Amino acid sequence: MEWQHLLVVLSFCLCALGSFSYIRDTLRGTTMPNRVSWGLWAFAPLAGAFIAASNGADPWAVVRSFAAGFFPCIIFICSFLNPKSYWRLRWFDYTCAAISLFSFYIWIELDAPKAAILFLVLADLFASLPVLLKAWTHPETETGVTYLMGIPIFLLNVPAIRVWDVENCAFQIYLLLLNATLTALTYRKVWSGCSAGSSS
Repeated sequence: MEWQHLLVVLSFCLCALGSFSYIRDTLRGTTMPNRVSWGLWAFAPLAGAFIAASNGADPWAVVRSFAAGFFPCIIFICSFLNPKSYWRLRWFDYTCAAISLFSFYIWIELDAPKAAILFLVLADLFASLPVLLKAWTHPETETGVTYLMGIPIFLLNVPAIRVWDVENCAFQIYLLLLNATLTALTYRKVWSGCSAGSSS
Protein backbone atom coordinates (compact mmCIF):
# COMPACT_ATOMS: atom_id res chain seq x y z
CA MET A 1 0.00 0.00 0.00
CA GLU A 2 1.45 3.38 -1.04
CA TRP A 3 1.56 6.33 1.35
CA GLN A 4 -1.12 8.13 -0.68
CA HIS A 5 -3.44 5.21 0.00
CA LEU A 6 -2.70 5.44 3.72
CA LEU A 7 -3.80 9.07 3.59
CA VAL A 8 -7.08 7.97 2.00
CA VAL A 9 -7.63 5.45 4.81
CA LEU A 10 -6.81 8.09 7.44
CA SER A 11 -9.17 10.62 5.86
CA PHE A 12 -11.89 7.94 5.77
CA CYS A 13 -11.44 7.35 9.52
CA LEU A 14 -11.60 11.08 10.27
CA CYS A 15 -14.71 11.38 8.14
CA ALA A 16 -16.32 8.52 10.07
CA LEU A 17 -15.39 10.13 13.40
CA GLY A 18 -16.78 13.53 12.46
CA SER A 19 -19.93 12.00 11.00
CA PHE A 20 -20.50 9.91 14.14
CA SER A 21 -20.75 13.11 16.20
CA TYR A 22 -23.36 14.52 13.83
CA ILE A 23 -25.31 11.24 13.76
CA ARG A 24 -25.25 11.01 17.57
CA ASP A 25 -26.53 14.58 17.98
CA THR A 26 -29.17 14.05 15.30
CA LEU A 27 -30.52 10.97 17.08
CA ARG A 28 -30.54 12.93 20.33
CA GLY A 29 -32.49 15.74 18.68
CA THR A 30 -29.93 18.43 19.52
CA THR A 31 -28.83 18.74 15.88
CA MET A 32 -31.32 19.31 13.08
CA PRO A 33 -29.94 18.41 9.63
CA ASN A 34 -31.19 20.28 6.61
CA ARG A 35 -32.42 17.36 4.54
CA VAL A 36 -31.98 19.18 1.22
CA SER A 37 -28.28 19.77 1.83
CA TRP A 38 -27.48 16.40 3.37
CA GLY A 39 -29.53 14.56 0.75
CA LEU A 40 -27.69 16.30 -2.08
CA TRP A 41 -24.33 15.89 -0.34
CA ALA A 42 -25.08 12.17 -0.32
CA PHE A 43 -26.49 11.93 -3.84
CA ALA A 44 -23.76 13.74 -5.79
CA PRO A 45 -20.68 11.84 -4.48
CA LEU A 46 -22.44 8.46 -4.58
CA ALA A 47 -23.56 9.10 -8.15
CA GLY A 48 -20.05 10.29 -8.99
CA ALA A 49 -18.54 7.14 -7.44
CA PHE A 50 -20.91 4.97 -9.47
CA ILE A 51 -20.06 6.83 -12.69
CA ALA A 52 -16.33 6.64 -11.96
CA ALA A 53 -16.48 2.93 -11.15
CA SER A 54 -18.47 2.26 -14.31
CA ASN A 55 -15.76 3.95 -16.36
CA GLY A 56 -12.89 2.02 -14.77
CA ALA A 57 -11.55 4.82 -12.56
CA ASP A 58 -8.84 4.31 -9.94
CA PRO A 59 -10.43 2.32 -7.06
CA TRP A 60 -8.93 4.65 -4.46
CA ALA A 61 -10.54 7.65 -6.14
CA VAL A 62 -13.84 5.77 -6.12
CA VAL A 63 -13.41 5.05 -2.40
CA ARG A 64 -12.91 8.75 -1.67
CA SER A 65 -16.06 9.66 -3.59
CA PHE A 66 -18.06 6.88 -1.98
CA ALA A 67 -17.00 7.90 1.54
CA ALA A 68 -17.92 11.52 0.79
CA GLY A 69 -21.47 10.40 0.01
CA PHE A 70 -21.95 7.45 2.35
CA PHE A 71 -21.77 9.33 5.65
CA PRO A 72 -24.09 12.17 4.52
CA CYS A 73 -26.50 9.44 3.40
CA ILE A 74 -26.50 7.98 6.93
CA ILE A 75 -27.09 11.44 8.42
CA PHE A 76 -29.93 12.05 5.95
CA ILE A 77 -31.58 8.78 6.99
CA CYS A 78 -31.09 9.51 10.71
CA SER A 79 -32.89 12.84 10.32
CA PHE A 80 -36.11 10.85 9.83
CA LEU A 81 -35.61 8.70 12.95
CA ASN A 82 -36.06 11.42 15.56
CA PRO A 83 -38.99 13.88 15.16
CA LYS A 84 -37.06 16.42 17.24
CA SER A 85 -34.33 16.57 14.61
CA TYR A 86 -36.71 17.88 11.95
CA TRP A 87 -35.73 21.14 10.28
CA ARG A 88 -38.51 22.84 8.35
CA LEU A 89 -37.73 23.33 4.67
CA ARG A 90 -38.73 26.49 2.84
CA TRP A 91 -38.89 27.66 -0.77
CA PHE A 92 -35.24 28.75 -0.56
CA ASP A 93 -34.15 25.19 0.21
CA TYR A 94 -36.12 23.70 -2.68
CA THR A 95 -34.85 26.39 -5.08
CA CYS A 96 -31.26 25.61 -4.12
CA ALA A 97 -31.97 21.90 -4.60
CA ALA A 98 -33.36 22.46 -8.10
CA ILE A 99 -30.38 24.58 -9.18
CA SER A 100 -27.96 22.08 -7.63
CA LEU A 101 -29.53 19.12 -9.46
CA PHE A 102 -29.54 21.05 -12.74
CA SER A 103 -25.85 21.94 -12.32
CA PHE A 104 -25.09 18.31 -11.47
CA TYR A 105 -26.87 17.22 -14.65
CA ILE A 106 -24.73 19.63 -16.71
CA TRP A 107 -21.62 18.24 -15.00
CA ILE A 108 -22.54 14.74 -16.17
CA GLU A 109 -23.29 15.87 -19.73
CA LEU A 110 -20.32 18.16 -20.34
CA ASP A 111 -17.28 16.80 -22.17
CA ALA A 112 -15.03 19.75 -21.23
CA PRO A 113 -13.26 18.79 -17.95
CA LYS A 114 -12.59 22.35 -16.71
CA ALA A 115 -16.16 23.51 -17.30
CA ALA A 116 -17.54 20.28 -15.84
CA ILE A 117 -15.64 20.61 -12.56
CA LEU A 118 -16.82 24.20 -12.19
CA PHE A 119 -20.41 23.06 -12.58
CA LEU A 120 -19.74 20.37 -9.97
CA VAL A 121 -18.55 23.08 -7.58
CA LEU A 122 -21.63 25.12 -8.44
CA ALA A 123 -23.90 22.14 -7.78
CA ASP A 124 -22.34 21.52 -4.37
CA LEU A 125 -22.40 25.22 -3.51
CA PHE A 126 -26.16 25.47 -4.07
CA ALA A 127 -26.60 22.24 -2.10
CA SER A 128 -24.64 23.86 0.74
CA LEU A 129 -26.42 27.23 0.83
CA PRO A 130 -29.31 26.02 3.05
CA VAL A 131 -26.85 24.74 5.68
CA LEU A 132 -24.71 27.88 5.41
CA LEU A 133 -27.80 30.00 6.05
CA LYS A 134 -28.92 27.77 8.93
CA ALA A 135 -25.46 27.80 10.50
CA TRP A 136 -25.58 31.61 10.39
CA THR A 137 -29.06 32.02 11.84
CA HIS A 138 -29.27 28.94 14.12
CA PRO A 139 -25.74 27.64 14.85
CA GLU A 140 -27.08 25.72 17.86
CA THR A 141 -28.82 23.30 15.46
CA GLU A 142 -25.50 22.19 13.96
CA THR A 143 -22.62 20.00 15.15
CA GLY A 144 -19.52 22.04 14.42
CA VAL A 145 -16.98 19.30 15.06
CA THR A 146 -18.18 17.51 11.91
CA TYR A 147 -17.15 20.46 9.75
CA LEU A 148 -14.01 21.03 11.82
CA MET A 149 -12.93 17.45 11.10
CA GLY A 150 -13.54 18.14 7.41
CA ILE A 151 -10.60 20.55 7.30
CA PRO A 152 -7.81 17.98 7.97
CA ILE A 153 -9.67 15.45 5.83
CA PHE A 154 -9.28 17.59 2.74
CA LEU A 155 -5.78 18.72 3.73
CA LEU A 156 -4.80 15.04 3.69
CA ASN A 157 -5.85 14.90 0.05
CA VAL A 158 -3.43 17.67 -0.92
CA PRO A 159 -0.32 15.42 -1.17
CA ALA A 160 -2.26 13.13 -3.49
CA ILE A 161 -2.74 15.96 -6.00
CA ARG A 162 -0.12 15.28 -8.66
CA VAL A 163 -1.02 18.11 -11.04
CA TRP A 164 -2.25 21.48 -9.76
CA ASP A 165 -4.90 22.41 -12.28
CA VAL A 166 -8.64 23.08 -12.25
CA GLU A 167 -9.56 19.44 -12.77
CA ASN A 168 -7.45 18.11 -9.87
CA CYS A 169 -7.64 20.78 -7.19
CA ALA A 170 -10.61 23.14 -7.72
CA PHE A 171 -13.14 20.94 -5.93
CA GLN A 172 -10.71 20.07 -3.10
CA ILE A 173 -9.99 23.76 -2.46
CA TYR A 174 -13.72 24.53 -2.53
CA LEU A 175 -14.47 21.78 0.02
CA LEU A 176 -11.71 23.06 2.30
CA LEU A 177 -13.14 26.59 2.19
CA LEU A 178 -16.69 25.29 2.70
CA ASN A 179 -15.77 23.31 5.82
CA ALA A 180 -13.73 26.20 7.22
CA THR A 181 -16.69 28.56 6.68
CA LEU A 182 -19.20 26.18 8.28
CA THR A 183 -16.85 25.68 11.23
CA ALA A 184 -16.54 29.43 11.73
CA LEU A 185 -20.30 30.00 11.46
CA THR A 186 -21.15 27.18 13.84
CA TYR A 187 -18.62 28.11 16.50
CA ARG A 188 -18.75 31.91 16.19
CA LYS A 189 -21.02 32.35 19.25
CA VAL A 190 -18.78 30.07 21.32
CA TRP A 191 -15.68 32.00 20.28
CA SER A 192 -17.34 35.38 20.85
CA GLY A 193 -18.45 34.20 24.30
CA CYS A 194 -14.90 33.14 25.15
CA SER A 195 -13.55 36.48 23.93
CA ALA A 196 -16.09 38.40 26.03
CA GLY A 197 -15.28 36.28 29.08
CA SER A 198 -11.54 36.79 28.75
CA SER A 199 -11.86 40.57 28.28
CA SER A 200 -14.11 41.07 31.33
